[in-house]
Amino acid sequence: MQRLLVVEDDSSVRNTITTFLELEGYAVDAVSSTREALERLRNDVYPIVITDIYVDERTGLDVLATARQKNPNCAVILMTARGTMETVMKATQGGAFDYIAKPFELDRMLDTVKRAEAVTSEQDDEKESEIDDLPPSEMIGSSPRMVEIYKTISLVAPTNATVLIEGETGTGKEMIARMIHNNSTRANQPFVPVDCGSIAPTLIESELFGAVKGAYTGADRDRMGVFEAANNGTVFLDEIGDLELGFQLSLLRFLQEKEIRPLGSARGRKVDVRVIAATNRDLQKMVEEGKFREDLWYRLNVVRVILPPLVERRGDVPLLAHYFLKKYNERYNQQAKLTASGLAVLENYSWPGNVRQLQHMMERLTILAPQGKIDEAAIKEAIELTEPRDSSSETLADTEADHIRRVLAATGGNKSRAAKILGIERKTLYRKLERITL
Repeated sequence: MQRLLVVEDDSSVRNTITTFLELEGYAVDAVSSTREALERLRNDVYPIVITDIYVDERTGLDVLATARQKNPNCAVILMTARGTMETVMKATQGGAFDYIAKPFELDRMLDTVKRAEAVTSEQDDEKESEIDDLPPSEMIGSSPRMVEIYKTISLVAPTNATVLIEGETGTGKEMIARMIHNNSTRANQPFVPVDCGSIAPTLIESELFGAVKGAYTGADRDRMGVFEAANNGTVFLDEIGDLELGFQLSLLRFLQEKEIRPLGSARGRKVDVRVIAATNRDLQKMVEEGKFREDLWYRLNVVRVILPPLVERRGDVPLLAHYFLKKYNERYNQQAKLTASGLAVLENYSWPGNVRQLQHMMERLTILAPQGKIDEAAIKEAIELTEPRDSSSETLADTEADHIRRVLAATGGNKSRAAKILGIERKTLYRKLERITL
């Protein structure tokens, strides 16, 4: 067991924490002021420090700074009953191991101390996982199926052929589309992605083909559609399977004639646009069920690229994980390291959200990993937080709330960015924030 330093001005809280930890076998030095704490830290090296934030004329943030200056590997656990976003941000930026809101269960404190102990005691023991010469793009992987996809892209990109990309959500369909565009003769022209599933059926025609003034209520001016705006470039129609049957005929005519007719206009005009479509649905089955036009399916399916789910290309996980780690270390000015045990967990996970899930998880771990160490425990905790769970569990609810606070702190309070890192919709984050106190 390691020696801990506890800094708490409330004698009853200080004595309770000290007695509890001593009964668990820890040696504890307890002080009631920041002056005493800073003096102890100058004379001794503590691997773990537990300190209240609001102590006296100085704060636990001063204790944090001194402890980390004396011992960069020191795990500092901060406690407070008056937490604010600014305080959490300062604690996070100062390298705090964890932040606990009062009142808390003693078992919660013990769990945090054990996690800190595991991290500090293994700082020099666990081997890091490293990969040299990472490729410049996240569309990486050397699995046989990915190599075949690269070959297909190299052959189809220089042409004007329509391409249909199929694959589960998060497999990288838009990235494949961009790769085709960037390696085509249209590379210097617009690439315009359109999420067909997010546009109301009543608006899809004007969105893609445009509309003239007076074509519908509120149309006070001519509006250019996507196809005209992307003239000489590429339009990427994502989730093509969500288009209604009625509009599918209009799209088929455009693909055949390369002519647009804005809503409300009696005249059409030619445009030169390459179309790449994508879907996470089985279009062939939809054709058989009468939900997708067979002639449109044949027209889109000139060249077909089927992206495998990440679980079917586990060998690519190390490359992807290290690519995202490097990317987010640079973005957030971090020096997080992925351990061999952590990589093993990543390789053995099923990845229901595919590459996108791995990307968001590596971003989250780069920001939040204790002491910059992405190990087995950190990854298992991150997986647990992203999987469905019993919301009635107080322990899990508390853990989730702490996780949200730390992500918000790391993103400077940017809720859109935080929601992306957490792997949830922004409206879901707002609902969760209504139930917790920052």
